[in-house]
Amino acid sequence: MDTTFASVFYEIAILILLASTVGFVGLLARQPLVVAFIAVGVLAGPDALGLVSSTDFIETLSKISIAVLLFLVGLKLDVGLVRSLGKVAVATGLGQVTFTAFFGFLICLALGIEWRTSIYVAVALTFSSTIIIVKLLSDKQEISALHGKIALGFLIVQDIFVVLAMVTLSALGVGLGNESGSFADVAMVFAGGAGMVAVIVLFIRYLADPLLGLISRSPELMVIFAVGWAASLAALGDMLGFGKELGGLLAGVSLASTQYREAISSRLASLRDFLLLFFFINLGSSLSLTAIGDQIGPAIVLSIFVLIGNPLIVMAIMGYMGYRKRTGFLAGLTVAQISEFSLIFMAMGVAIGHVPDGAMGLVTLVGLVTIAVSVYMITWSHRLYEVCEPYLGIFERRNARRESDDAATLKSNSNYDFVIFGLGRYGCRIGHRLQEKGYKLLGIDFDPEALADWRRMGMDATFGDATDPEFVAHLNLSGVKAVISAVPRERGALTEADPQLALLHGLDAANYKGKVFLSVQKMADAEDLLKRGASVVLKPFDDAAEFAVEQLIET
Repeated sequence: MDTTFASVFYEIAILILLASTVGFVGLLARQPLVVAFIAVGVLAGPDALGLVSSTDFIETLSKISIAVLLFLVGLKLDVGLVRSLGKVAVATGLGQVTFTAFFGFLICLALGIEWRTSIYVAVALTFSSTIIIVKLLSDKQEISALHGKIALGFLIVQDIFVVLAMVTLSALGVGLGNESGSFADVAMVFAGGAGMVAVIVLFIRYLADPLLGLISRSPELMVIFAVGWAASLAALGDMLGFGKELGGLLAGVSLASTQYREAISSRLASLRDFLLLFFFINLGSSLSLTAIGDQIGPAIVLSIFVLIGNPLIVMAIMGYMGYRKRTGFLAGLTVAQISEFSLIFMAMGVAIGHVPDGAMGLVTLVGLVTIAVSVYMITWSHRLYEVCEPYLGIFERRNARRESDDAATLKSNSNYDFVIFGLGRYGCRIGHRLQEKGYKLLGIDFDPEALADWRRMGMDATFGDATDPEFVAHLNLSGVKAVISAVPRERGALTEADPQLALLHGLDAANYKGKVFLSVQKMADAEDLLKRGASVVLKPFDDAAEFAVEQLIET
């Protein structure tokens, strides 16, 4: 027993070290951990380095990782966001799922794939990775932009579809996965699920808040409870027949209405990433490199379909609903990859005998290609739009009513004294002070919530983006004394658009001759912007510090 324990310990240590090395290479290539983890699984498999021998232990960690992952999905399942976005989230989400599944099924049949396997692969192609997209949009500071909110909305619709697909698959697995299955078995699964949902509803109503209120006194205990709760309900779901996946998700939903969901989610994120490593190691070690090699041709075809077809579907739907082609393009790029849920879904199909192992290898290859390529597509989305913009006219109505109503109002009432880009805390305070002095202002931002807050202050506002040269160039700026940008000039590793320089270029294209005030957070940027045409550079942190020092000295 001691020898066995030691060999497992050494094996896990080597696998974690290999994951760290491959993950670092992926970091340099700006790839998410999912790609690195899949690569680690393939490298550690029997056809490569052959590092995996403790298959039972790794498979157990893999099952726990799925429970924790779906627990966090349930915890963050924000139906309120879908409701707030209304038709666009539902229509885009359902439309993309429907069209991708339909055309994906036809492509699979054309590739000679058996019909039931084609259904599984087509459904797997409909899921996009919420984890990756949220990370990329957050790094680019576009999570609050209109296209970012729309993307989050239809990703949540996809998550709901994932739940329904897994419920259906679990029921079919009981009824069709073995010869002894019957309608009574399927009915028992649904009865067990209904009973579990009823218990969870009672838990949410009467026990969740007081219980977590007591547990939250110890942050460490909260983490242990969350993992135990997820694993317990996953095991119960598996015992009742509808799968550990749905059980873990219901565990998350049961805590989603509490005030502690964000704290639990943030504390479990790192644990989720660590445990997911073993899911992908377990997946990669079960794949045959020979079988994967046989799937290269179909994988390339399906990858092209996901990378190009999915964004086109989203753009067509959003264009029909009255959104501008730029908004549709940026939102559409977020669905140009498949998800870790695609692999979990296929693994469920393989486990119940519906699809062969080769289909798992096919979807894994598509995942590697689409995730790797889409990261760069989203990272350089604005430059990619500039290249594609001349060919995207068919995806925009002549009157893009969803985003053009405010612009029409501006043209008929353009006697503004100041135009302010960026309606955050700094921009709002500048606007409030100018309004108190009797000036007429126009506020511009790409965050619908910021626009609503500005309008509640009694000032005009319109949707717009300083990095959109087409928007800035078509602004009616006659009579405007000064344009002010309170947009932070922060550019992370994934943000290629400089809002201040883009605004200067757009104002130059609009032949604007008034003053331009730009805010900076680093003194090193001030001289550069003055050389490029800024009239005055605002330094909010320096100005605030100087005022504070004056107050201290006077006191």
